[in-house]
Amino acid sequence: MPIRLLRLSIIWLLILATFWVFEPYLTTLWFSAASPRAVTPRGDLAASEKTTIALFKKVSPSVVHVFARAKPTVSLFSDEEQSVVQSGSGIIWDVAGHVITNNHVINGTAQIGVRLTSGEFVEARVVGAAPNYDLAVLQLVRPKSALQPIAVGESANLQVGQSTFAIGNPYGLDQTLTSGIVSALGRSLPSGGAHEVKAMIQTDAPINPGNSGGPLLDSAGRLIGLNTAILSRSGASAGIGFAIPVDIVNRVAGELIRNGRVPLPGIGIVAARQNEATSLGIDGVIIVRTLPDSPAAKAGIEGATADGVVQDVITDVNGKPVHSMEELASALEDAGIGKQVSLTVERDGEARNVKVTVADVSQLSQGRG
Repeated sequence: MPIRLLRLSIIWLLILATFWVFEPYLTTLWFSAASPRAVTPRGDLAASEKTTIALFKKVSPSVVHVFARAKPTVSLFSDEEQSVVQSGSGIIWDVAGHVITNNHVINGTAQIGVRLTSGEFVEARVVGAAPNYDLAVLQLVRPKSALQPIAVGESANLQVGQSTFAIGNPYGLDQTLTSGIVSALGRSLPSGGAHEVKAMIQTDAPINPGNSGGPLLDSAGRLIGLNTAILSRSGASAGIGFAIPVDIVNRVAGELIRNGRVPLPGIGIVAARQNEATSLGIDGVIIVRTLPDSPAAKAGIEGATADGVVQDVITDVNGKPVHSMEELASALEDAGIGKQVSLTVERDGEARNVKVTVADVSQLSQGRG
């Protein structure tokens, strides 16, 4: 009896081992989907999906791909001229063919082209640029396709948590849609020269190189900002992107279309960099020099001596401390052109109060205020 039981056990073990060895082959033979699978009905799209799809279809014709060719240079290893093509995004502003983009997309370039969603490639020229706001207006040259201006919203009433959508051309990939929320409001970021763009919109909608100049939209598909920068060590989106508020875009674009430039409040000074002031242990705006016939010069403010000795340092504007040229420029902008401001100016440890009228210094070089 024990021998018979042992034999049966061995037989069953052999059967089980055989099945274990051949099981994958049998499963593949009997259950493989060698023919096309039947499609499972999906059902209707979710309401949020329909809204996003409709938003993209509505706004994408207003978003363009901007290409700018840098001024040609001669290579050290070749006599042939070489130039670099940089690209970004832009938005169609009006049916006259004006396109808004970031100034850094087209700055320093000699030739600009725009590709519309129709596929048409159109030459463009610069109407005006405002480096201190990182904004530029282009004019399309004789486009054949119909132009669809973007719907303009407002940024003054935005709230943290609102949905945001960004359309652009990251890494040269046309018509890319990303989404997120308004992460924060009222951020300040440096732009050209010694100027900060205030009230910037922070969003976690993925923004990458190439998105610059493209629209940041609300859930109604209205423009609420112009995507302009990311905060990332790698240069790729890290969930912290910034957009110029549409209220600023709306004002500056109109100025550029009308006059080709934007008035810049200032007093006509050239200031030292903040790190230079820090290295000298000075808290305030060191005056390197004042421009002839400028409001600062007329008020008796003086720059450093010929041998580099610091004379005047601006420490307060209208009773509020300023620690950098960016803060001074912001205070002058808040005051406005034609308004008088009260400056606290220190020299040799002694402070004096100086009245200065803010003027338009947009014709002066960057870095002056």
